[in-house]
Amino acid sequence: MSEFVLELRGITKIFPGVKALDDVHFQLKPGEIHALMGENGAGKSTFIKVITGVHAPDAGEMYINGEQVAFKNPNEAQDKGIAAIYQHVTNYPDLSVTENIFMGHEKRTERLKRLRWKEMHAEAKQILQSLGSDIDPKTEMGALSVAQQQIVEIAKAISTNAKIIIMDEPTAALTARESEELYKIAEGLRDQGASIIFISHRFEDMYRLASRVTVFRDSKYIGSWGVKDISNEDLIVAMVGRKITQAFPQRKSAVGEEVLRVEGLGRTGYFADISFSLHQGEILGLTGLVGAGRTEVCQALFGIEGFDKGSVYFKGKQVRIKSPLEAMELGIGYLPEDRQLQGLVLDWGIGRNITLPALKRLAKKGWLNEKAEHELAKMLAEKVDVKANSIFDLASSLSGGNQQKVAVAKLLTSNLDVIILDEPTKGVDVGAKFAIYEIINDLAAQGYGVILISSEMPEILGLSDRIVVMREGRVAKTLGKHEATQESILEAAMMEVKQHA
Repeated sequence: MSEFVLELRGITKIFPGVKALDDVHFQLKPGEIHALMGENGAGKSTFIKVITGVHAPDAGEMYINGEQVAFKNPNEAQDKGIAAIYQHVTNYPDLSVTENIFMGHEKRTERLKRLRWKEMHAEAKQILQSLGSDIDPKTEMGALSVAQQQIVEIAKAISTNAKIIIMDEPTAALTARESEELYKIAEGLRDQGASIIFISHRFEDMYRLASRVTVFRDSKYIGSWGVKDISNEDLIVAMVGRKITQAFPQRKSAVGEEVLRVEGLGRTGYFADISFSLHQGEILGLTGLVGAGRTEVCQALFGIEGFDKGSVYFKGKQVRIKSPLEAMELGIGYLPEDRQLQGLVLDWGIGRNITLPALKRLAKKGWLNEKAEHELAKMLAEKVDVKANSIFDLASSLSGGNQQKVAVAKLLTSNLDVIILDEPTKGVDVGAKFAIYEIINDLAAQGYGVILISSEMPEILGLSDRIVVMREGRVAKTLGKHEATQESILEAAMMEVKQHA
């Protein structure tokens, strides 16, 4: 009997012009939660696809319980007890939870091959209850929250009798409370004999769950350690190949004149009595628990959603912004939280994504000046240091950190004074985070007023000049840089907000 339920030896995978995996090794023990970490582009996604039979390796060997395997397709991997749960849940939103759980392995009658709905609904309910969930199996998948959809994906893995479960960034879009629920589910699966590969950028995930951690960098295997045997600093060096001596770059900007002021802003059912100001060269942190109304306030400022109370002043003049186009023409830009769904056109090239807001300016009499477009895109891509072969590479081919840089470059095509960044480092690795922090600092140094929405406390404390803490759709407290601490922000985010008539 092998010591490992899964072992990869010298796995190499080559795509045209790219070595996606280069002599990679990995060992997973029975009943183990094993963290896999590395920067975006380190090879983690290709690694998953090799294990699950999506890609066949060009070299190397894979073993399940000591037996060498070579999967021709995902069904063969599934038959061997392997299942993957992805960060961006791949489901059928118009079908029921039961249909999603049993998709591809439906239960049918022997003679007529009809679907055994009653049995599938009952089994789906039983699996969901075993995960501590009361989701109705007949509910449409699209009606569920992200956290609930993750639970359904885990239920799907259980329904296939999976013994090796890969979880790819499962906490990236979850609140702290939802993440804790997911941790308990993962531990429950481990205690029932499953072995889990937990891929994450978050150190707290690793420390909370894993007993061992493996690091990939630049498509290569760097090493494996016991979680208790490696320091944060050494882990970062393993992931990025260099020592990051400080978590946040030094501030270079001087705060100038007021550029934006919000007084008593309200939208019924979403937020009320929101007041703050923003100055040139200032980074204003906007934080609070998820659901506090931060995004809704900024979407109102950008004209995505309206507001029914209060006033907005831009450079001292009262304005009423009715659409994102009006906001951008005025000088306000917005980077949405979901870069893939709202920030980029993934099937377009990097350059065309960057220049999208400027196409009207780059055209004469209906004809696009492609030379000028390419020059602008190249200049801005270099400015934010997008790592790609050329501006014609598809946005979908980039790592998460580089996609975020393209979304920032897209903002810079417009003549802006205020830039709103909604969770700009969500789902990106530690190296890319520092690069994005440098870009944010540079924007402030160039005189932009920056509103930074973030749920990450160190990020808010490390970057902001002032911090507005929201709770339940209201401003709980505004803190200066020197009075703000993790404790004072949490206290403000969780305290009762005084209601105004």
